[in-house]
Amino acid sequence: MTISVQNIVETIKENFTSKAEVRDRTLRRSRELIAHCANTIRAVHRHEYKKAIELLKSADNIAMEMVTEAKTFIDVYYAGYTQDALKELSEAHITYALITEKPLPTPQDLAVENAAYINGLAESVGELRRYTLDSLRQGDIQTSQRALEQIDEIYTCLITVDFPSAITSNLRRKTDVARSILERTRGDVTTAVRQESMKKVIMAFEKRVAKLET
Repeated sequence: MTISVQNIVETIKENFTSKAEVRDRTLRRSRELIAHCANTIRAVHRHEYKKAIELLKSADNIAMEMVTEAKTFIDVYYAGYTQDALKELSEAHITYALITEKPLPTPQDLAVENAAYINGLAESVGELRRYTLDSLRQGDIQTSQRALEQIDEIYTCLITVDFPSAITSNLRRKTDVARSILERTRGDVTTAVRQESMKKVIMAFEKRVAKLET
């Protein structure tokens, strides 16, 4: 049986129609997912942890729906907008875990690709810097030092990932940014620690002077 050109083209058009519909829904879900992740991180920084957990659960559901359908067309699943959204999901989960000192989720836990996860890990460094600065403003040196240690550990691990950008989704650039953030944050924490030490020395001196005057 000979298949006509028209039949072949019609079959292709049906495939394209299905793919276009999946692509549109995936784009919509990816935007929704990114918004949920941004709100999650905002809630974490505000110490609204219950709200953050609820947003993460909602984000997980959106991601599951998005991935399940996107995988019917593998190029849609691996498209930039899909993987970017999953990177944001990873960053939100990682940021929540690090700041609340919960177990760190794995790529398998989140059902994301390794590249999306490790890029999310790299971007969590920026959120940890924000958390560090917030802690310093509140006079919480101990918490800021813990966050700095987390940044240092993440960067130390990232620099060992030496693979082409096509595999890591341009991780090298984010690693360079993480290094810059680490250096600036270390400087901020070091300055705060020295100021705190100086403050204690001055207070001790003032107490000794006060005793001598009485």
